[in-house]
Amino acid sequence: MATETSPGPQEIYALDPLVVTAVRTETALEDTAYTTHILDSNFLEQGNHRTLPEALQYIPGVLVQKTAAGHGSPFIRGFTGRQNLIMVDGVRMNNSSWRSGPVQYWNTIDSRSIERYELIKNQGSVLYGSDAIGGTANVITKSSNFRNFADGEHFFFGSGDYEFRSNGDGSHIGRVESGVGIGNQFGFFLGVTGKDFGDIRGPKVGVMENTGYTEEAFDLRFDMALFDSSTLTFAHQYVNQDDVWRFHSTVFNQGWTKDGKVATPGNFQARIYDEKRSLTYLRLKGASPVADAWLDRWSLTLSYQTQEDREFQDRSAGAATDLRLQETEVETFGFDLSLESDIGEGTLVYGLDYYHDEVDAFGQRDSTGAGLVNTPGFRPVADDSKYDLVGAFAQYTWRPSQHFEVTGGGRFTHAEARLGKFFDASLGEDRSASRSWDDVSGSLRALYRLNDTWSVYAGISQAFRAPNLTDLSGNLTTLSGTPAAGNVDVDPEEFITYELGTRYNADTIYLNWSVYYTDISDIITGVPAAAGSGTNITTNGQDGKIYGVELEGRWRFHADWTLSGFAAWQDGETETPLFIGGPVQTDNLSRLNPLSGSLALRWDAPSRRYWVEGRVLAAAKQDKLSRRDQTDTQRIPIGGTPSYVVLMANAGWQVNDHLDLTLGLENLTNEDYRTHGSGQNEPGFGAIARAKLSW
Repeated sequence: MATETSPGPQEIYALDPLVVTAVRTETALEDTAYTTHILDSNFLEQGNHRTLPEALQYIPGVLVQKTAAGHGSPFIRGFTGRQNLIMVDGVRMNNSSWRSGPVQYWNTIDSRSIERYELIKNQGSVLYGSDAIGGTANVITKSSNFRNFADGEHFFFGSGDYEFRSNGDGSHIGRVESGVGIGNQFGFFLGVTGKDFGDIRGPKVGVMENTGYTEEAFDLRFDMALFDSSTLTFAHQYVNQDDVWRFHSTVFNQGWTKDGKVATPGNFQARIYDEKRSLTYLRLKGASPVADAWLDRWSLTLSYQTQEDREFQDRSAGAATDLRLQETEVETFGFDLSLESDIGEGTLVYGLDYYHDEVDAFGQRDSTGAGLVNTPGFRPVADDSKYDLVGAFAQYTWRPSQHFEVTGGGRFTHAEARLGKFFDASLGEDRSASRSWDDVSGSLRALYRLNDTWSVYAGISQAFRAPNLTDLSGNLTTLSGTPAAGNVDVDPEEFITYELGTRYNADTIYLNWSVYYTDISDIITGVPAAAGSGTNITTNGQDGKIYGVELEGRWRFHADWTLSGFAAWQDGETETPLFIGGPVQTDNLSRLNPLSGSLALRWDAPSRRYWVEGRVLAAAKQDKLSRRDQTDTQRIPIGGTPSYVVLMANAGWQVNDHLDLTLGLENLTNEDYRTHGSGQNEPGFGAIARAKLSW
């Protein structure tokens, strides 16, 4: 059996995969009026990526910022964290405790459990509600795929793989997975993953102590056919990460200098995160067996999620003791109903969704050496709180001809926060509060097919982000030590994105070019309480704009040779008061993605048992910094982040039908570099070896 090749993010489009997240229904990529990207399991495995966020660095317009090796947060068209929506198997993962800026939660998805990753840029809020601003991502996890086997066929399959990464102290990653069932009747799938990441070594800074961490994960799924066209699914996923250090804040960060740019050392004795996340869901999904039925397809999902977020800080200096511990526990109950009906010359997708968070939080501090004690003023968010998101949506795609279609839709969302206990510094005591908001968002998109291979798409999409518990009551440390306090009086953020793109998809060539412009209003951000104040107050204090150009392509110029790559450029600015009630100043957008690009050349043997790929990844210097960037000197060097050019190579050999071997060489020239906005340098030269045994 010949091995399946692993197309890169610029190559996979020739396979004409299905996209679920774009329009809440299975639609071929070439039929979507969005800029869409797909990474499949082969790319994720053969590309030798440490984590899911690191795999996204090959998507144009995406800057992968890493505050720590275990905390990757993609900036998608200028937005990160809670201004991007991530889903797992269509279930919303964002919750009301997520803080602002780069967050760690994307890395709590086990990259080894993924079947396919889909990203829709600037989709807006019509289909999925709050947070879908820069990008809407759907991670589709592995299953038994029992529908792909012959009716009544008994099947059993599985694999075990091990990966070793030589850089620094070395890393060990392993996974075992298996599926069993009867074709078109039922299927069971189970996967277990273990990761022990060692400390990373940089070319100039040496071993970066405490950049390693451990992770355990498992996922199980049971699918059963209720009827020929309906499937009942039960799934459970769990991830646990221990001792993820925010390296840049600590004394183990000795600073970094390159090209005259200087990043300053850290000063905390320790800053450690522990993360746990679980997802359980029950889904009924099907299609009508009757032609011309009023309801063609449906999906009903009930979900339950947990998130435990624990941070320990040791800020002690000299004889002074300063220990802090914050913990947040979130339970999320979800309901999602999505329906599809063919009406007239088009398709209507409509439904309801509801997510309810129950949040507990505590904060402890030791400033005397007597031990940690509960301290209300150090809670990360309000304790004993509840948060609701309720939405109703409808989107109609009208197809008056085979060449032209228009998609328009709207959503109504109600958000409500009930804060149980949060510390009011002005009163010196705990109090409670409640707020609610209503939002109506719309979107209008068009797609015109010039011929069988060439199409043009354009759209206007509204998006919003409802204030969450962190906005309203947060008490967190940001920007290398600056405290930020929440504000119960903030209102939703609002965005409008205009986009124009063209797509060419033939047998041997794929091209996609897009331009975008996003108007930003009422961003919730921290603004100094007064001139010279060391405390930020959360407020709707920022307006702005961001715009950019993206190009990606793939050319299979020979049956065995493929050239692929991308280039991206963006710019943007904001208007923010210098302090509460102070003058407004125009500023650069924080963490602008520098001019960046990549080029890869891949050879697949005629037998498809061997493959070799070489890649170059490059970014220009980024010295266009916001005022906040300029103060974040532990992550962003004074004067900006230097440019870099990195070379890497990967190769694979399918020894037989059961054994696959891959070898990767990262950073071939031992380039000393850092991704813009990150809290640590990238690894120097290293080898990555992997063996996978299948049965």
